[in-house]
Amino acid sequence: MIHGIINVYKEKGYTSHDVVAKLRGILGQKKIGHTGTLDPDAEGVLPVCLGKGTRLCELLTDKDKVYETVLLLGQTTDTQDVSGEVLNTGSTQHLTNSEVCKAVESFVGPYLQIPPMYSALKVNGKKLYELAREGKTVERKARPVEIKGIQILEVDLPRVRMEVECSKGTYIRTLCHDIGEKLGCGGCMESLVRTRVERFLIKDSLRLEEIERLKKEDQILEAVIPVDQMFTSYKAAVVKNRWMALAKNGNVLPYQAVTVKDEPLADQEKIRLYDEEGQFIALYKWEEKRREYQIKKMFFNS
Repeated sequence: MIHGIINVYKEKGYTSHDVVAKLRGILGQKKIGHTGTLDPDAEGVLPVCLGKGTRLCELLTDKDKVYETVLLLGQTTDTQDVSGEVLNTGSTQHLTNSEVCKAVESFVGPYLQIPPMYSALKVNGKKLYELAREGKTVERKARPVEIKGIQILEVDLPRVRMEVECSKGTYIRTLCHDIGEKLGCGGCMESLVRTRVERFLIKDSLRLEEIERLKKEDQILEAVIPVDQMFTSYKAAVVKNRWMALAKNGNVLPYQAVTVKDEPLADQEKIRLYDEEGQFIALYKWEEKRREYQIKKMFFNS
């Protein structure tokens, strides 16, 4: 079984679940999970976790993301993108580039965003998009999100191409809709490409056919980031044999149980712990009050 994370380029027409299903067939293993849904019409970076790497799915889902999108002004749809039914149209002839830029940039920072009906969020156990397809609309609570930054790449009205860095849970479709509302002409999303999730960049992503080729050529491990390399900010440490069983069972460890190059670690370190053969065991963190290392995340399977 392969363990780690692979940077997949999700193409248009695929759901995130489609990508996982296809990778299961390509790699011949079931334990695979994605790190955040991309709409079928969207494309770009989709980190996929393999084997023990599936324990990182939640961690990567929580990370900030960067998108390149095209906002189409003068049109409102039921899905908040151009795939939906047009509900209203509005003129953009009165708008100037500076007015548009000012409205776009006003969304930088925290704001309360109402999730779209066409989304996978659940209300009373049912996904919103399922209700929407039944012609139903339900009240959705506004959720706090944060637009970390917007870079306007091109204004060619009625279109605005921009790069958006945002927090977990942000809907770019809804951002486009909200900008259109603020300008008074309506707006929707015309295209969406996710260009970054945490350290995973679009320039390094691989399409499914490329991954299949690497597997056939027995070079697939070259495309997989090992689990422990996701934690390079943690100091690498080795557990001494005397405490090996404790470490591999996730027990607390005393100060003297771990070393770096045969020297005791300083207090208050976050560590990624290995056995003497170099096998990654777990993440530990020093707890000053108790004077011991406590488990943060286990990656060892006995």
